[in-house]
Amino acid sequence: MFATVRHVLVQTALGHVVQAGYRGGSDRGISMTVAISSRTPQQALAAVLDRYAPRKLLLIGASSFPALEAFRQAHPDTEVVQVAPGPLPVDVAGQRFDLALALDCLEHVPKRDGLNLLGGIRNLNASRIVVLADLAACGWQETDFFSLALQASERFQREEQVLTLFTYDLLEYKQVPDWLNSRFWANPENFGKYWW
Repeated sequence: MFATVRHVLVQTALGHVVQAGYRGGSDRGISMTVAISSRTPQQALAAVLDRYAPRKLLLIGASSFPALEAFRQAHPDTEVVQVAPGPLPVDVAGQRFDLALALDCLEHVPKRDGLNLLGGIRNLNASRIVVLADLAACGWQETDFFSLALQASERFQREEQVLTLFTYDLLEYKQVPDWLNSRFWANPENFGKYWW
């Protein structure tokens, strides 16, 4: 069967509108793809830093990047802790951060170590995570990130290389369902009063 591809405009987790396509077919189900962004990775990272304005930032991997340097100049009070790809050092593993950035990281560690690293940071160190990865170079698939509750926010392409920006924000991870209110209870006047 031939799958039809439909394109829609989607607002990413970072608030940027991109064109996304989804394929539908009787035997394939529906799979969502994020189209190539018109922004550069540096612009996307600058937008992340501006949006969250972290006071304490964990940077895993990349030594530095222009968007971070510009952010540091604008926010000199921001504490940036930088570590090499791999397990977090003991003194860093016990700290809490406003935002964790993993850039040029997963390409340098085995997949199992990368899963443990991102899962540990998500559970213990930061409620917001941003990962910029070359899936072809690191051997990961989008579903590996989805299993960690990260969302594919943007995709960037330069010649043959494709980078994907994945994000996780605990505050946006699970929205309150619209059915969870007094309107759907048998006795709405008792909603929130009694716990059986």
